[in-house]
Amino acid sequence: MTRTPRPAVPGPAAGALRPPVAERARTVAARPAAAVCAAGIDGSRVLGHATTADGRVLLVVPTDGEVCRAVAGSADGDLAALLLVTDHAPVPLRDPVRAQVWLSGWLTPVAGPDARAAAVAFAEVAPVGALLDVGRGTTLLSLDLAEVVLGESGTVTEVQPEEYLAAAPDPLVGLEAAALQHLDAAHPEELALLRTRVPRRAAADDVVRPLGLDRYGFRLRIEQRRGHADVRVPFAEPVNDPQQLGAAVHRLMCAARRACPER
Repeated sequence: MTRTPRPAVPGPAAGALRPPVAERARTVAARPAAAVCAAGIDGSRVLGHATTADGRVLLVVPTDGEVCRAVAGSADGDLAALLLVTDHAPVPLRDPVRAQVWLSGWLTPVAGPDARAAAVAFAEVAPVGALLDVGRGTTLLSLDLAEVVLGESGTVTEVQPEEYLAAAPDPLVGLEAAALQHLDAAHPEELALLRTRVPRRAAADDVVRPLGLDRYGFRLRIEQRRGHADVRVPFAEPVNDPQQLGAAVHRLMCAARRACPER
């Protein structure tokens, strides 16, 4: 398994405000697509994973699966492992992987009086159905975090585990997919306006698609004849919660039209 995602052409808006790396890592780690790698285990899918508000990395896996068996059979009672989480774009793209995060450490079972509290903290972040079967077909594991690496836009960045655990996911993470799908399917005029905010001249055959949305603004994917470029179209100022998104998008569209009264 390689830690280097397919590189993208550098975008012209590289100087735009963007989320801190630890926040991006937490946002990517909130995505559901995840797999565990360890000695003798090459990408075993997990039933669910979460980084809880109190700073724990938890996984739920089948009790009779290879990950749980490997943990139970480890000589020291823990298993050196890597949790790989992949962030896929919510709209169809030639290269759909937006980012990946690698969480490395040691897996141990969560048992005894700590299990219920851990399951509750897990469910508050990611209410997956497999949690209901813990102890009856599924097992809750804890990852003692040692290393965090974020791969995005052709770069690989290490994040201190303490910074990762102290960060929070982007506040728009829960609505991003639906918002981008709606923009892509139903608002070609607004998407064209966002394209005008890109400080570069696109070729006639370039295809511009919505790639991402976070508290700092939109990200666009410019699919070129060869390769692609990812660029940021920032809001006038970052938003702090979903309730502020509508006004931020309105101001951005008004700026793109160059003549629109403020709300």
